[in-house]
Amino acid sequence: MAEAVLAACRDAGLKLATAESCTGGLISGCLTAVAGSSDVVDRGFVTYTNEAKSQLLGVELAMFDLHGAVSEEVARAMAEGAINNSDAQISIAVTGIAGPSGGSSEKPVGLVHIAAAKDGAETLHERHVYSGDREAVRTKTVSTALEMVLGLAG
Repeated sequence: MAEAVLAACRDAGLKLATAESCTGGLISGCLTAVAGSSDVVDRGFVTYTNEAKSQLLGVELAMFDLHGAVSEEVARAMAEGAINNSDAQISIAVTGIAGPSGGSSEKPVGLVHIAAAKDGAETLHERHVYSGDREAVRTKTVSTALEMVLGLAG
């Protein structure tokens, strides 16, 4: 999947940035494991804390009080912030609760918000609740994120 994303971005002349919270750099890691990825991958932001999301991506601090870090609004702001704070034209952002703790009835373990942004296009968003342990949630998030950015790049 990473190879397909890189090829689609390359064909479209797009540089890619990632903004990751719950995956902690796994998306960037998958992309940069492919030889030659440097002509597509501009940079990756690992923004685990609210402060990092604000400082590196420009997510307004008030957004965390209004919606929480794990929300559609924050995921969209992260994706858009990755483009605004890089040389990329397309981005993917993820924020979620990988577990095994940290969930609530409103935001259960496994909840992930994924957003993909592209210059000149509407920012896409998907909400997922994945089952399984921490590794399973993170792995499923990476797969879905790569699928989303592939669809947007094509």
